[in-house]
Amino acid sequence: MALNIVHVTKQYKNFTAVNDISLTLEQGKMLGFLGRNGAGKTTTFRMILGLTPVTEGQILYKNKPIDKSIYDNIGYLPEERGLHPKMKVEDELRYLATLKGMKPKAISKAIDYWLNRFDIEENRGKKIEALSKGNQQKIQLLASMLHNPELLILDEPFSGLDPVNVELLKEAVKDLNEGGTTIIYSSHRMEHVEELCDDVCILNKGALVVSGPINEVKANHGNKSVIVETHHEMPELDDISGVMRVERNKREIKAFIEDETIAEKIYEVVVKYGFVKRFQVVEPTLNEIFIDKVGDVNG
Repeated sequence: MALNIVHVTKQYKNFTAVNDISLTLEQGKMLGFLGRNGAGKTTTFRMILGLTPVTEGQILYKNKPIDKSIYDNIGYLPEERGLHPKMKVEDELRYLATLKGMKPKAISKAIDYWLNRFDIEENRGKKIEALSKGNQQKIQLLASMLHNPELLILDEPFSGLDPVNVELLKEAVKDLNEGGTTIIYSSHRMEHVEELCDDVCILNKGALVVSGPINEVKANHGNKSVIVETHHEMPELDDISGVMRVERNKREIKAFIEDETIAEKIYEVVVKYGFVKRFQVVEPTLNEIFIDKVGDVNG
């Protein structure tokens, strides 16, 4: 295992920020680390990074406690960004890469590569404060990846970016992961987590309420749904036993069901209407699982 968190608790006087969580992350995998604001995500990150001491339990990286000897192999993009606004882009990146032990030639090569890849080469000599928020975000992410870390923690890496730049940065994160970097990825964008991550865990008030491979979490959660793409209202669906609720829009009907056997009853209704564009039984999305486990996603 690359990362092993074993019965970790963090207390601040009478407040328990993280309560007895355990999880493992294999080398080269990407973990979606989810939770409402204040759930304990940032506290967990700070414990992994050695910035906050653990109250109980232990955190191991490659079967060893995390200490200064491996800090250069870790990258971190905090939700609260921390660039120096008066520094020029290249100077800032050189400074941060030097802190990670990179040699000057390797720094130059990496900066050239990433500035071109992120399409911000023209900003090399500009001060950070002169950049748009989106380009500042690119520089912050670039800084966390520049030293090609073994373990990378990303906290809301794509917030504030337009869709084109989100795709640009997602591809970079994918490539890094496919190259062997183990990644912990925190976001409120559940569709990104489903697309990028192998495993998922959800924290609620400091406790781990969901953990495992995403496909298993979705398969085991229950609360499947049936999607019917049609222009018909099909009011009969509301009266079927086992249908928990029905949502409708102009293009489709989504019926939430207790188990897959209820889909047969829905199908019997649908065929009476003749042609429909789509009839599909689908597993719950991560967004639905998240809301079911911890409440409003924006909390």
